[in-house]
Amino acid sequence: MTARPAQPTGARALRVAVIGGGPGGLYAALLLKRLDPAREVTVYERGAREDTYGFGVVLSDETVGGIENADPDVFATLRAHMVRWDAIEVAHRGRVLSSAGHGFAALGRRTLLSVLHERCRELGVGLRFSTEAPPAAELARSCDLVVAADGVHSATRTAHADVFGPTVTPHRCRYIWLAADFALDAFRFEIAETEHGVVQLHAYPFAGDASTAVVETREEVWRAAGFDALDEHASAAACARLFPETLGGRPLRGNTSQWTAFRTVVNERWWHRGAAGGHIVLLGDAAHTAHFSIGSGTKLAVEDALALAACLREQPDLPAALAAYEAERQPVVRSTQRAASASLTWFEELAEYTGQPPYRFAFNLLTRSRRVTHDNLRLRDAAFVAAAEREAGVPEGTPPMFTPFRMRGLTLRNRVVVSPMDMYSSQDGVPGDFHLVHLGARALGGAGLVMTEMVCVSPRGRITPGCAGLWNDAQEDAWRRVTAFVHARSPTAAIGVQLGHAGRKGSTKLMWEGIDEPLPEGNWPLVAPSPLPYRPGVSQVPQALTPVQLAAVRDQFAAAASRAARAGFDLLELHCAHGYLLSGFLSPLTNRRTDAYGGALAARLRYPLEVFDAVREAWPADRPMTVRISATDWAEGGTTGDDAVRIAAAFAEHGADAVDVSTGQVVAHERPDFGRSYQTPYADRIRNALGVPVIAVGAVSSWDDVNSLVLAGRADLCALARPHLYDPHWTLHAAAEQGYTGPGAPWPEPYRAGSRRPPTGRTDAPKPRLAL
Repeated sequence: MTARPAQPTGARALRVAVIGGGPGGLYAALLLKRLDPAREVTVYERGAREDTYGFGVVLSDETVGGIENADPDVFATLRAHMVRWDAIEVAHRGRVLSSAGHGFAALGRRTLLSVLHERCRELGVGLRFSTEAPPAAELARSCDLVVAADGVHSATRTAHADVFGPTVTPHRCRYIWLAADFALDAFRFEIAETEHGVVQLHAYPFAGDASTAVVETREEVWRAAGFDALDEHASAAACARLFPETLGGRPLRGNTSQWTAFRTVVNERWWHRGAAGGHIVLLGDAAHTAHFSIGSGTKLAVEDALALAACLREQPDLPAALAAYEAERQPVVRSTQRAASASLTWFEELAEYTGQPPYRFAFNLLTRSRRVTHDNLRLRDAAFVAAAEREAGVPEGTPPMFTPFRMRGLTLRNRVVVSPMDMYSSQDGVPGDFHLVHLGARALGGAGLVMTEMVCVSPRGRITPGCAGLWNDAQEDAWRRVTAFVHARSPTAAIGVQLGHAGRKGSTKLMWEGIDEPLPEGNWPLVAPSPLPYRPGVSQVPQALTPVQLAAVRDQFAAAASRAARAGFDLLELHCAHGYLLSGFLSPLTNRRTDAYGGALAARLRYPLEVFDAVREAWPADRPMTVRISATDWAEGGTTGDDAVRIAAAFAEHGADAVDVSTGQVVAHERPDFGRSYQTPYADRIRNALGVPVIAVGAVSSWDDVNSLVLAGRADLCALARPHLYDPHWTLHAAAEQGYTGPGAPWPEPYRAGSRRPPTGRTDAPKPRLAL
């Protein structure tokens, strides 16, 4: 058949085929038909009309509002069947804690499908049940648009993987969808600590007499408990016995239920034009998945359908409409997937949290996805948050971020750290007036700890010619000037120094002249664990360090530590992250040595630990020492989260007082999963697996984030970089915005008059009384 040109939406009515009769596919079909009754819309569903899996579906208020606007008839019918509740309950170790004000709506999946079937029939949508759809490419020969809503195992996505670019990631837990024949009055989480490990229940009502019950556990627990050998009936019976607080001895039932592992689906593209001219677009689970613990699967599919229909109406032709649909939905979905990933990971690591005090555990669970935070949870249920704060020893009226924290002989007034930020503004390694003003301003801004940039231990250890150092007397004297100012004038801040060596990432231009680009002239030779350039074909090839050089560099670190002590720093951090020299030893991607310093992780740790020990010996015993690590390389074959726990444990055993948990920047081909607080789960895991204090860093941007992380026990300190560039007084302003005036954030005396937000306009105008 001859290929057709792109079809203008205002021309001949479209012929549409929908593969998959789930909620997303059906809703897309009825919207497309409702918006243009002349369209020929056909849905192919391989199951029978009455077939379905699962039990209840949860819809957000935003999704329900979208349905109401798009099709009031469907909304009215669905509303009559919806069950609503606003409480979340956490049952754990004999206690049930409740948090109110959350707001959910759910209904039975079978009911939802029945309503959509009926509305499709009324509108004239063709419904072909018990019919396997032809391949999408074949349908595209006769249809203008093929909507692939064929689920997580999408045959369409697989057949056109070269175009869509899918990534399907399996995860560590097994889960099964079951139901109970009674209605809960809240969303209920119950945690069962069995002899084999932790098993969790996610349960919620979806009808006046029924509740969904999803049971989930780690793969190894699932096998050890023998669930892998149980059929559906036996699995339901075994699960029912695990959750007495929720079920009270009542049974669970299945619906062709089976244990499965969750898979996260991501696609680079969501649509393409078929060879015959028709267009194929992904929708719902075929395009993306997000873990059920944030209740998003049906919600996302329905919102996809709403967006697709709207874009087809708004755009001049199919390619423009599908491009607009993808552009609109991808950022929303990626954001949801980040939240779902945080929630999924939290439940995968649930065993690390079960020993937390009751309210901390419940608060941690409720805020696990980072979408519910300390501040909005306080607005929803102030009494619950107040109870969690009392349990944690937070004084009344004090935000958690303004509680003190002690390491050795140093007590920080609050939990805010100005993160190390390279300024590239030194001359011959000597910090000048810029550093005095830069660090001094931030020390006056209320943070509990201000960190220098990475201070290099030798001229050849610099990243750029503008990097600061601590290898001679002039540098030591210049740093003493900075620490003296901080100690004399800041009412809150301690000051810490970060020592490092650039390794293979050295001898480059200043950041704003070309980050990671070699100097055009004046280069110095580089050293590294192995002769591997940072950017192959661009960066200088470093020399692999010899035993003599290893000893010399170690001694340079120790000498710099002694200078840092004399210069008056309160804390020292050893930089073992971001692909610099010591980080290069830790990662298997950058350490290819065959001697005692390469190979297994224990051997790769050897040299960084030798340096740490030398620095710790040179550093005063009463002053704390931390270490910064990259907890993942964001690259295949690199450092993993499991490795990071072992690395952190090793440094803690050698005397590290806290671990500063960053990620990445180790290899140029990394693929980080950026997003709000995206690195904090790695800090969280290390803290709760090892009981080691951690500093969380990575797109922590709001005081609400800091409060949430501290109260949940995911971090002890939070390091922020860009917010302190935007606002040197970020911490003091955070206190003012929360109405806090206590000892955790005193204003410098000369600034005290500015401790309240200036008025922005008249607020005393007379209020209206009459309307005439």
